Amino acid sequence: MSYQLLNYQREAKETELYDTRLGLAMHLALADESGVFQPLNQNFGVLFAKAHSLPDGFLVAKALKKTWICQGKEKFYIIGIRVNADGTLDETSVGSILVFETENFIQYQELPLLHLSEMPLMDVQLAYTDEGYQIRWLDSCDQAYQVTTPSLDHVDETKKVAIQWQPLLEVATDIEGAIPRNSLTISEEQGDYLQKKLITPYNIAVDLPDEVVVENMEELTTMKATLRYSDGSSRQAGIDWFDLPASATEKAFVAKGQVHQEHFSFPIATYRADPCIGKWQGEYYFIATNDYDDNRSLYIRKAKTIAELVTAQEMKILDSEMYPEIANLLWAPEFHIINDRLYIFHGATPGPFEEEQSHVMALKEGGNPLVLADWQRPQKVVKADGSPLITGGITLDMTVIKDSGRIYAAWSQRQFFPVDLGAWIYFAELNPDQPWQLLTEPVVLAKPDYGWDNNHTFVDEGPYALYRGEDIYLTISGAAVDSSYCVGYLKAKVGSDLLNPAVWEKSNYPLLTSLNVPGEFGPGHNAYVEDEEGNTWNTYHARPGIDAPRSSGIRRVHFDVDGQPILGMTEAMDVNPELSLVQVKVKVK
Repeated sequence: MSYQLLNYQREAKETELYDTRLGLAMHLALADESGVFQPLNQNFGVLFAKAHSLPDGFLVAKALKKTWICQGKEKFYIIGIRVNADGTLDETSVGSILVFETENFIQYQELPLLHLSEMPLMDVQLAYTDEGYQIRWLDSCDQAYQVTTPSLDHVDETKKVAIQWQPLLEVATDIEGAIPRNSLTISEEQGDYLQKKLITPYNIAVDLPDEVVVENMEELTTMKATLRYSDGSSRQAGIDWFDLPASATEKAFVAKGQVHQEHFSFPIATYRADPCIGKWQGEYYFIATNDYDDNRSLYIRKAKTIAELVTAQEMKILDSEMYPEIANLLWAPEFHIINDRLYIFHGATPGPFEEEQSHVMALKEGGNPLVLADWQRPQKVVKADGSPLITGGITLDMTVIKDSGRIYAAWSQRQFFPVDLGAWIYFAELNPDQPWQLLTEPVVLAKPDYGWDNNHTFVDEGPYALYRGEDIYLTISGAAVDSSYCVGYLKAKVGSDLLNPAVWEKSNYPLLTSLNVPGEFGPGHNAYVEDEEGNTWNTYHARPGIDAPRSSGIRRVHFDVDGQPILGMTEAMDVNPELSLVQVKVKVK
């Protein structure tokens, strides 16, 4: 069996739902023998054009128009016309095309701009033949040309020939907003992998042995079921038994139960953004930005389990009346343990937004996190020489990354003067004895250079580390704090030189958007915590309506067949209700 892979673009909707710069990206859909195309990645783009950087660092948003996919000699290639974010002519790339290569339509390598003409381009197509790559284009004078080249890094314009432009073949699809471009045949293996990566996995089986032999009834309570998912991944889950024999003397019986699943309705807390759950001395603690009082206080909840945090009492531990330098905008608090001490990293300002800076607040030795007086005065984070992280700008959303015995910080930093550059992700090593002080000079890890993270505003923020095997995923949130908010990631290998930006790979498309979970708009600003069973939980905020307040949610993080985090798996996808009831024959020795 083979698949048809459709390359399409999307019609823009209202800017709150699907902006022009999102529609002007490559989207993919897959069809099997039925011929019916299924959109991949929730009908969200998978390949975006990078912003153009001016000499002063200012980013000019770009988009990708008239994409075309082609099977090359060893890889797949994508070409397209770079345009401004609103679809108008990009004066910096007139007559040139963007070129990308990929082996799997998951990771992409952008090649240098390829110049074809002195005239603006209206359309482009690409084919691979025995003679090489055949590029066809239509210019703004309605003239069509073709050139054949052995590679896509250079074109000899003297070899171009005039041709008759061939209109696109119509592709039938009912995908919302789809503007089909072209399709190609890919192998069964390639198509299966795309489905595993770009369709949210869902529970397809619950495996238990037909019969077990146990020493006693208590042993039965430790039994785990294996949950298998559509992408080939799996996990273990406990069983809540509800039909066990009343007498402990029975030696043979059928045990009935249900796969254990924690349930968290969204939202778990309204007017609470940037949520974070930490674990300290056997207890779980919840903290978040307080939108209810315009970010002027921080409250903590404490419980024995993550689920109990939802109804736990809140206790105030900081507000804008306590210290003159902490007078406003208490943002994005996070728990971090460094050298066996508990800290809260948070943002604050003495007054205006333009003076927001990252701070660190330490719990006193032997202190109770719920007691306001047990927290030391917040310290502003500074460079190794004691100077500010930035002058003429703000810092916020600082988080901690631990690797190979070293402690690092990542944060969002925005230069306002002399020019507003938007919010970028910075990275440095921290002094573990004084975690409000850096040890190294900050480096830039990411800029909001794709349509999904410069939508409505140029922002990359909310970094938080998620560790999986040999990989460190640093999830980041991008765009404005409205329905355009979404989550991407940076990825590096454990043990690599994390201070070298080159070891970090940025996702070209987001992991989580408003399209992933119905009724959750603008999801983002994630933090992660592991429970006693080894499950990883994502705390995030979203809006239960486009104009609703930012509100906190909790959802289990699934890891796909490659170990990549899945942030949009709903409870019904996590545990199929029709498969959740189980039974097993039990023999007691």
